[in-house]
Amino acid sequence: MRSLVALLAAVAVVSCSPAEPAGDVVVDTSPTIPGATWDIIAPEALDAYGWDADGLDAATAFLTDSSTTTALVVVENGRVAYTYGDVQRVSYLASVRKSVLATLYGVWVADGTIDLDATLEELGMDDVGGLLPIERQATVEHLITARSGVYHPASNSGDNLADAPPRGSQTPGEYMLYSNWDFNAAGGAFELITGRDIFDELERQLAGPLQFEHFDRDRHRKAGNLEVSQYPSYHMHLSTVDMARVGLLMLYEGRWGDEQLIPAEWTRRISSVVTPLEEMNPEGRRDGYFGYGYMWWVWDGPRAVGPFAGAYTGRGAYGQWITVMPAADLVIAHKTDPDDGTTSWDSWQRMLELVLTARGVDMPGPWPWAQSGG
Repeated sequence: MRSLVALLAAVAVVSCSPAEPAGDVVVDTSPTIPGATWDIIAPEALDAYGWDADGLDAATAFLTDSSTTTALVVVENGRVAYTYGDVQRVSYLASVRKSVLATLYGVWVADGTIDLDATLEELGMDDVGGLLPIERQATVEHLITARSGVYHPASNSGDNLADAPPRGSQTPGEYMLYSNWDFNAAGGAFELITGRDIFDELERQLAGPLQFEHFDRDRHRKAGNLEVSQYPSYHMHLSTVDMARVGLLMLYEGRWGDEQLIPAEWTRRISSVVTPLEEMNPEGRRDGYFGYGYMWWVWDGPRAVGPFAGAYTGRGAYGQWITVMPAADLVIAHKTDPDDGTTSWDSWQRMLELVLTARGVDMPGPWPWAQSGG
């Protein structure tokens, strides 16, 4: 039996938009947005919406028997098609924070407050022990695309800095490396330029307008060893259903009902490839699925076909993803609370395969579900 949020009544969606008859069930497949709670597709309407209930039951069986998933939410065109686990549970969000920050940049870039070409030197940004002259030529854009060429230690772990070239060896903009120094400094630059706290902006730009159901500003704290680097991490605490709202905003290119919350051009820009798969570093990342955009991972290369064409994801340690698949009109939010363990990459891929199969999406093949990473 599928697991549904107790808070949301399992009712067929009623809309003023033109509906399509399907047997005894009338459905509306036009895009929509959630209000205070989500519209969900009732079990008896799944077939009318193109979902295979048995396929979703297979996903539930896999998640129950073979994964450490805390919660999963699958949204199609703004309606919840499937949930698993405690989707209201608020917990630590790891590197998906970076994708959220990229989204927050948009309005400030559009109004000219943030100049992406501003260098660290021009901004007066330095760090513990000093940055090299060449490193201070990195720009804000280099930070948010992980191409700064700055290999100063970060205040927190969970990146590829151990694989970095020697400091000063790379011209800013020419070499991508997944580095928490870049991402944390991107947070520092954001706050320095805008005069706004990241978490306050999270509340102002996203939690309020998108009507997050479980947002608590007081839970959000920056952290890290500031004796190593003055730029802390800015990990977030969100529920899985609220993660899905972020993904839906991206799917809709920043538009939420009648409001353009994030410039559409910016949502397209940050979710497009800046570093193609063949240029990812370290080299082991080139045998995978993703290139890199502006703090979003973007499907790239020969596997970016079918439902993965134009798809992108925020991804973080333990098993946290906000995956947006425009070709299939889907948003898939996945959370593993660190208290519950870690969801492997292979487990997430299998879950994704089961969900897409239940939606009747033709999977590109052969599809080698075999990449490690977090």
